[in-house]
Amino acid sequence: MKNTQASIMNNIKFKIKSTYFDEQYIPSTSTRITTNFANLARGKGRQENVRNTINMINNRFNTLANWDNPNNTRYSVKLEIISVDLEVDGSGTTFPLIEVLKTHIIDHEADKQIEGIVGNNFSSYVRDYDFNVLLLEHNKGKDNFSTPGNFGDLHGTLFKSFVSSNIYKKHFNKPPVICLSISHNKTYYRTGNYHTILGFEYQPNKSSLTVQYFKKMGLQVRYFMPLNSVAPLAFYFFGDLLTDYTNLELISTISTMETFQKIYRPEIYNANSIAGQYYKPSLKNQDHSITKIIYDREERTQLGIEQGKFAEKHFIKPYKSTLQQWCTNFTL
Repeated sequence: MKNTQASIMNNIKFKIKSTYFDEQYIPSTSTRITTNFANLARGKGRQENVRNTINMINNRFNTLANWDNPNNTRYSVKLEIISVDLEVDGSGTTFPLIEVLKTHIIDHEADKQIEGIVGNNFSSYVRDYDFNVLLLEHNKGKDNFSTPGNFGDLHGTLFKSFVSSNIYKKHFNKPPVICLSISHNKTYYRTGNYHTILGFEYQPNKSSLTVQYFKKMGLQVRYFMPLNSVAPLAFYFFGDLLTDYTNLELISTISTMETFQKIYRPEIYNANSIAGQYYKPSLKNQDHSITKIIYDREERTQLGIEQGKFAEKHFIKPYKSTLQQWCTNFTL
């Protein structure tokens, strides 16, 4: 059994490739089209979409990094798309496992580049499978919603294995931080905790399936509403979010992910009113502003199911036995 497990571990390999999110970016055939950055870089207006998005990110960054920055032009952000492929059987054939964004901060006054945070956006075909195929099939015909007993185990093991791998440590100096929108199904209340960059901390009235799913990835969550934001963001992280990262690193994540949320969740993140002591977000909120960047939300929902079926066909079913053995015996 030990030899079999050792053989499996030797065959499973992570591979990293990257490209930059700029006006020349065209999504690869292995990229999930529902991913924020990929969805924007499509169609006739893709270059304008990307240009406007980058401008929004840079403007937000300079607003938050306002010390020694009188003209609000000192910094800009470069976004690197990190694509992680997984080879399972030693054949050289790989499956597109996850994609995240790495921020790079350009200090024009000091003429230097500062490393930012890896993570930010999080894209995963296996997550599409779990939520859009496995979960739907498990609850088909049932009156009460439930999850399979091992829901999220494989995905969590894959993620933890990547973050603890030598190839991750070779490319990145710190653990990832993933930033998501808050749930429109919960109420959030403001606590007395305030951070200079992250702003007011909020707490939800209950947990969620997403929180439990990310917990299996080894991630904990905290909710903060930065200065001049209108709603909290959900930050998923290892370690200590408030002390493990510099102000500029945190600002790079806030400016990047708040911009994407303003585009994709304008009812919440581009609302014309600010979250108060108690906040119940709503996707039906009509009092919000629309950015110049247009996307098809209905298409994103439909594609999520297609992407889940793609993962089932090309990854889950072909490697089911190997993945189950590996997941059962995996230890950090």
